[in-house]
Amino acid sequence: MRKLPPLNGLRAFEAAARLLSFSRAAEELFVTPAAISHQIKGLEEFLGISLFRRLPRAVMLTDDAQQILPLVSEAFDKLEQAGILLKESESTGVLTVSSAPTFAQKWLLEHLEEFSQAYPDINVRLDARLDTVDFDRDGVDIAIRLGAGKYPGMRVDQLFDEQVVPICHPKFLTGPHPLKHPEDLKYHTLLHVDWGNINAPFPDWQMWLASVGVEDVDYTRGPVFTVESMAISAAARGTGIALGSTYAIREELQSGQLIIPFDRRLTSEISYWVVAPERTADQYKVKAFREWLLRRAHETGLSGG
Repeated sequence: MRKLPPLNGLRAFEAAARLLSFSRAAEELFVTPAAISHQIKGLEEFLGISLFRRLPRAVMLTDDAQQILPLVSEAFDKLEQAGILLKESESTGVLTVSSAPTFAQKWLLEHLEEFSQAYPDINVRLDARLDTVDFDRDGVDIAIRLGAGKYPGMRVDQLFDEQVVPICHPKFLTGPHPLKHPEDLKYHTLLHVDWGNINAPFPDWQMWLASVGVEDVDYTRGPVFTVESMAISAAARGTGIALGSTYAIREELQSGQLIIPFDRRLTSEISYWVVAPERTADQYKVKAFREWLLRRAHETGLSGG
């Protein structure tokens, strides 16, 4: 183990020796002249030598002090350089983003290139998962989460409200029992999403049917998917009718793969949130991604639902 001199004493000595003044060193280090004198005395006791000749109106370096001053100054220069390098490594390099899978697939991937072009010194590593992450253990810098927005110790910004609407293949508008009214859902397969361990009421068929006043549809039947985008794909294949997030179905609606049989949106109590630990939320790369994400969501109409 290194037996290092007291660092506060070294700082006080370097400043006082460079400025040849205890009072000016105190101003530079934001302490009192008495504190500088005390720290230097402790350093002299540790080293067993005198570093200054104390004159009535000035101080002078001893021969020993003149020999060690260049080494001490060089050491502090290297420490400053190390701090700069550490700060740069936090500001640039790899940014690990954890995102809810459907948001990553249906929106983030479409716009991620724009961020890369705006910030070429930041490389995004995308980790798509629905479960809550451990930022330290999983090496995550910032996350996009679906929930109630309660994340202790985190910087939290609301991205947009979660809204869902019934979606299905166009074939359900014709043939036996065509979808003309919500009550007609009782003749068809309902597709469901398991939202995992979200600690808030999530949008499901029971809530949607209650919002339109329909009671005679069995909302419990039908296959369940653990990822919303899988339910959307199944609906596009004609497997059944799903509740899809309005932001996640735009491409399928534009291509005609999906239609909205009943334009009755359900706004849920959960939302999408941008989450980062408070202690690192203002790091350059984290702040840059958060501000870009919130701005881009607003520009594309996502934040407005």
